[in-house]
Amino acid sequence: MSYLHPVRLHFAGRFQANVSTVNNDPGHFDNAAFQASYQQMQSKEAMNGWFNPEGDGAWRLMGCRVTSAWSAASIDQPLTSDPVLGLLVADADDATSAKLVDLDPEQQMVSTIFGLQIRLADPDGVSVLRSVFEPAPFIDIWDRAVTSAGGDAVAGAMYQSVLSDLQWGDVSASPFLVELQQAAADGLLSIKFNVDGINMKFTSPDFMSGRIVGTIGPATKAEPKHFVVGRQLMATEAQTSQMFTPNGSVNFCVATLDPIAATLTIDLGNALQTTTAGGPIADLGDLVVSVTPPAPGNPFGGTPVTLTTIEAADYTADSWYDTTAGIVVAQLSADQLTAVATNPISIESTQHRPGARVYISEDASGAFVRADGFVVRMSPGDTADVTLHASLWGTPLAGATVALASDDSQLQPGNFLPGGTIPPVSTPSTALSYPATIVTDDHGLAVVPITGTDPGTPRWFDDGAHFGIDGQVYGIRPSIAALPDGSVPGTTENPWNFVSVLLWSAFEPGHDVTWDDLGPLFTQYANLYPVMNRFVDLTNYDSVVAYARMLQFAFGLDERNPNTMPVTRDLSPAKRAAIIKWLGEAPPPPGAPQALGRSAGGDGTTVPADLAQKGGKSAAASRRRARLTGRIPS
Repeated sequence: MSYLHPVRLHFAGRFQANVSTVNNDPGHFDNAAFQASYQQMQSKEAMNGWFNPEGDGAWRLMGCRVTSAWSAASIDQPLTSDPVLGLLVADADDATSAKLVDLDPEQQMVSTIFGLQIRLADPDGVSVLRSVFEPAPFIDIWDRAVTSAGGDAVAGAMYQSVLSDLQWGDVSASPFLVELQQAAADGLLSIKFNVDGINMKFTSPDFMSGRIVGTIGPATKAEPKHFVVGRQLMATEAQTSQMFTPNGSVNFCVATLDPIAATLTIDLGNALQTTTAGGPIADLGDLVVSVTPPAPGNPFGGTPVTLTTIEAADYTADSWYDTTAGIVVAQLSADQLTAVATNPISIESTQHRPGARVYISEDASGAFVRADGFVVRMSPGDTADVTLHASLWGTPLAGATVALASDDSQLQPGNFLPGGTIPPVSTPSTALSYPATIVTDDHGLAVVPITGTDPGTPRWFDDGAHFGIDGQVYGIRPSIAALPDGSVPGTTENPWNFVSVLLWSAFEPGHDVTWDDLGPLFTQYANLYPVMNRFVDLTNYDSVVAYARMLQFAFGLDERNPNTMPVTRDLSPAKRAAIIKWLGEAPPPPGAPQALGRSAGGDGTTVPADLAQKGGKSAAASRRRARLTGRIPS
């Protein structure tokens, strides 16, 4: 049951995502065309380095506290006096901050958190629980805020992962923490949090921070780490989407059914609109959760059976979201349990809106499939195993035939430089291979082997003469092609439900690597990540060699370590190994510096207070929409 377990805590506070934005523009990867202005703050006249060129990639928790806790002995009321209440939910106190990393400049919709620790600590900062957050990308990004303002501020998204390497302190004073520790028998906890309302106003003290609200509960090794095998409520996209606007005003969400406890648990944490960016939950009217069993002679439905009603007065209350994280638990009768077992759950408002219907539902088939690890980085010759979980009415589906097809429709090829070449995605298609279909086992699982060969350099500029984006990015979409009885479900599609693959180019110089081979890599990193200019001039041979030991250490760290280089994690293992070897063997600096032509860093230009921020996920989303509408060729 993951974080939706009866034993769970909720927390709320702020997060910071201090991403660097120079590398958001694919055009900036052309070393030959790179200009000093691309490291400066955007202006009214030009995108330049977008809205945060000096960002260091840090991802932090700020002021997060436990807001409520729930016990298996009392599923309908939170605890009122347990010492867990008010504990801090903090990140590392003995390491640098975690990092937020895009997969690729042309796939910015799976930004992944690396190197995050999660702690429960008392007001003095003393940890009662220390854990490691397994790297996870966000999913189900959408236009959450009902506001006329555009950009990233209106967006909401969710992260789900597991906490491992659990180190418990003395929790004996907290019956809840004792219960949580016992429930986490596999040594894992499940965590899910929603993020929204990021502040992109450069002059604000809250610049690059937003709201975070989440849940922690026990996890088992048998569960997927990054999503819940449950009842999947599916939205459809409106024509006016930026990130994703659901036609029925309610975003994708999940529910779980516990027949033994006779409960239905619904997670609306990333599904309900807000009135403003990071603001109060919008009033959609009372939300009726129901199922409609088929009637004799009428397979399309008989009399709806109401399961519960979520009253607007409750979910719009000031403290509701922070203390529940949007999770609603309903007690069901025997008749309701029977009705919901094999019929689609729907949520519909009692509020009547002119020309609009507040509505979301499971697909009529009840079938669903998703990859657990849906972001893959791989080298030529590698085979990555991706595990798919298929379900029917929220339970594992054995014997289902799952089809896998290339689908790059949600990728974001583009170039904001005037007249710039748009680097293509998904080509060559032959560089990636995987089975066209696969059948799930007795546990509803299917392991898909994805094999990569050298894609060449299809995203280098000037027909390959100019340095560009390494490797290629692909999309693979799983879907249930047939149920065990051979019937074909007409499933509703979640556009974000696909596997993103970054396949690096081969790197085989055929000789001992030299500065001529590696210099362009260092220069590109210096161009795209100007915060490094404070420490080392990566475009200059003397500077690189002077810092060789430090750089060798940083490049040798595991990608999960927050201190690894490059922070962007977009360097292939072959190039990383070559750099480490060269740094260990590089001669001392010669008398005359060997430079590749330094790109001047930012000049401290500030953005006008009245400038609407451009770029970010909204810019990437605009490229996605342009492809879907045919304005950018597929």
